[in-house]
Amino acid sequence: MTSLLLRLRLAKQRGEALLAEENITELPVDPFAIASKHDIVVQAKPDTESGVSGMLLRHGNAFGILYASDVPSQGFQRFSVAHELGHYFLDGHIDHVLPNDGVHASHAGFSSGDPYEQEADNFAAGLLMPSKPFKKLMGRARLGLQAIECCRESCKTSLTSTAIRYAELTDDAVAVILSTGRTIDYCILSETMKSLPDLNWMKRGSPVPARTVTARFNADEHRVLQAERDEEEIDVLDWLGGKRSSLVTEEVIGLGRYGKTLTVLTSRKIGHEAYADEGDDEDDLVERWTPKFKK
Repeated sequence: MTSLLLRLRLAKQRGEALLAEENITELPVDPFAIASKHDIVVQAKPDTESGVSGMLLRHGNAFGILYASDVPSQGFQRFSVAHELGHYFLDGHIDHVLPNDGVHASHAGFSSGDPYEQEADNFAAGLLMPSKPFKKLMGRARLGLQAIECCRESCKTSLTSTAIRYAELTDDAVAVILSTGRTIDYCILSETMKSLPDLNWMKRGSPVPARTVTARFNADEHRVLQAERDEEEIDVLDWLGGKRSSLVTEEVIGLGRYGKTLTVLTSRKIGHEAYADEGDDEDDLVERWTPKFKK
């Protein structure tokens, strides 16, 4: 049986491969134009069920896409359309999610534990943020949040999805954390950051460490709602524990009416070391490092 990690990697590669098939070489990628080229009608739907990002509709061999327009983020809407395209283009998806006429509702944004939804999310990431041009963008700005925002602007993607892609592709030590109040929604580490020995695994639902900039920032709801920012140098031990002390830059930005906060930890001083203990199996790694969050 094909492993989940491999399935997600292949889905992302399929998204990138579609760009070559469509002869798309420049950013930003327009998922609406791709849908139109394949005779897929795309329309906004303001009254979707809470948490539903988009819908794939089928009538015979005709398909349509509805995306949630109540979310004012252009990046989120584009990702939602790209997610539905993932269901359309990925092998086996139509037969699974929409074998007959009807509607399939999706929860894009890595919020679902269903492997088909996760594959569609990874397809969308590969389609909208292909690795080669994305890596070129990463070097155009200062390490950390500024680089992520630069990539977001060029790709026309959401800040959170761009931050995840950035952590995945960077060679530097980076951690991306989404939090709500005192609680962590997810934590994604770059491969270099994972090299730190004996890290504390920060799973969804873990408390935001008390001695961090994020903890102080989140204590003031006004700062989150007003999308304010803060920045400070902090010891990585205060966030991730472990045995190795190292200064990292902690950058924090409120995400407005979503009520959430994005935190980016960065350092170029942390080197590459062995990541996982020999006792870690693949299922553990998938559980620990697969992002699980809602819009």
